[in-house]
Amino acid sequence: MALELRFTGEDKDMTFDELEAFVQKARANEVDGSRHVYAELSTSGKVKVLIVNLGDDD
Repeated sequence: MALELRFTGEDKDMTFDELEAFVQKARANEVDGSRHVYAELSTSGKVKVLIVNLGDDD
């Protein structure tokens, strides 16, 4: 099982500031820029959760 960074929007749907925090945390953990990001969307198409794997399993 790979380690991962998982961010959830504070008020259910993610804000731009929360997205920025996710990217900063990923960069601080030396996540390669080509690594895939996975998202869970609300029924309205807004981002609820973002996930990036930190291990070898992508």
